[in-house]
Amino acid sequence: MIMKTPAIFLFLFLFFSPMLPAQKPISVDEAIATALKNNYDIRIARSQADINKLNNTAGNAGMLPEVALTGSDRYALNNNYQKLSAGNDATNPSLSSNAINAGVDLSWTLFDGGKMFVTKNKLNEIEAQGEILFRENVLQTVYDVIASYYDVVRQKQQLVSINEAIRLNEERVKISSTSFDAGLAPKTDMLQAKIDLNVYRENAILQQSAIETAKRSLYQLLGMTAEVGLEVSDSIPLDYQPDIKELNAKIFSDNTSVLWYQKQVDIAKLSLREYNRLRLPSLSVDAGYYLSQNDYSSGSVLKNRNLGPQFGGNISIPLYQSGNKLRQISIAKTQLQSANDELENVKLQINTQLLNALSDFEHQQSMLQIERDNEQLARENMDICLARLRQGQTTSLEVHQAQDYFVQSQTRRINLEYSVKIAGTRLKQLMAVLK
Repeated sequence: MIMKTPAIFLFLFLFFSPMLPAQKPISVDEAIATALKNNYDIRIARSQADINKLNNTAGNAGMLPEVALTGSDRYALNNNYQKLSAGNDATNPSLSSNAINAGVDLSWTLFDGGKMFVTKNKLNEIEAQGEILFRENVLQTVYDVIASYYDVVRQKQQLVSINEAIRLNEERVKISSTSFDAGLAPKTDMLQAKIDLNVYRENAILQQSAIETAKRSLYQLLGMTAEVGLEVSDSIPLDYQPDIKELNAKIFSDNTSVLWYQKQVDIAKLSLREYNRLRLPSLSVDAGYYLSQNDYSSGSVLKNRNLGPQFGGNISIPLYQSGNKLRQISIAKTQLQSANDELENVKLQINTQLLNALSDFEHQQSMLQIERDNEQLARENMDICLARLRQGQTTSLEVHQAQDYFVQSQTRRINLEYSVKIAGTRLKQLMAVLK
């Protein structure tokens, strides 16, 4: 019966393992494409850009006529009394009347000082600004996806490092136990080795939790649930080398924040022109085809009907508006100055961010190269200490320190690779580069 138990467990494992959720591999490019399709921030930004596009019409600028079909029917029942000029009176206690009106109205502003054309240009700029804002949201989402994706990779690499430390400590426990059993080493060496092994096993559990947390953050950016079960790559590619001259030359022409505030200046200029045009005369026409009919139950006129077209025009010349137009113009000038100040301020901020990002990228690269060399030295030192432990030429404490130095060096190297990747991605984001 004892021999059959493992066979039963093996059968159950093989039978149910196809039912376990498989981890679907996904590349960073596929993750970005998924986020651009599903991410809710992207969808909201797209909707806002579409609203600006829908508002950009000639009709919304006031360039097209308005046509309306009108109609009314009013019935009245009155107690009518009339004193006539002949001296007699006329009384009708139940005089009824029915008034029917119908027509087609057309009103069209032909000239408003040119404001409608300025407004149309303003709507063009607002639409363009909406597209810039949408692109900025896309760039931020791409940055967040890359950072989140490679954070999962980093956490996985940390787990690999911890598992390697577990393997080394298992060997250390084995050596210490053998030495203790042979009377060549104190029991404390063996106990310390087992304590260190348990600590790394606990770290492995914590690291697995960190991986799951990082994955959930990635799933949220992708607009997916954790049940999908995605698996990322095993390494962080570091193939980006920025062109400093190109960055300095194009930062103000490509950066979405600068472009957005530049559009804000253009819109403020057009708003000022709009208010200035309100000081000019305006001309509008109206036309229509109307039916008017009145029916009376009694009296000298029982029916009155009018049917036909009507035409008219209006001209308005502003003379005095209680100072409102001057006030609006002054406000528009102040807003334009404020928009220019904001543009210069954001240029200064972006230039500072560029310099910081370049400095960070270069420093992280330099430290990464040092840490890679340091990791090789720590690995060689650990191997030597472990070999000496097998020969009884060193203590367990020295091996413990060598192993800790090696694991710490691996951790620093992994974090620096991630930092270099994020610094390069930040540079691309500043230059509005999606990949």
